[in-house]
Amino acid sequence: MMIFLITFVFFLLIGAAMAVGYIFQKKTLAGSCGGLASVGIDKECNCDNPCEKRQERERKAALESNLENRIDVANL
Repeated sequence: MMIFLITFVFFLLIGAAMAVGYIFQKKTLAGSCGGLASVGIDKECNCDNPCEKRQERERKAALESNLENRIDVANL
């Protein structure tokens, strides 16, 4: 039982050290496989008719994109 406890504490210490090191690097977690794009899926929801929530998110994103790309004639 003592060997188990020593091993368990050792793994906890190693895990904590790796977590602290990762936090200090200030990086976000990233997968090594490339995600869904590596298998040819452009989006998480690959359906033909997206739900209302997704349609609303896409509409808002399009509006924000249009606002960012427009030319302000008042400042010309």
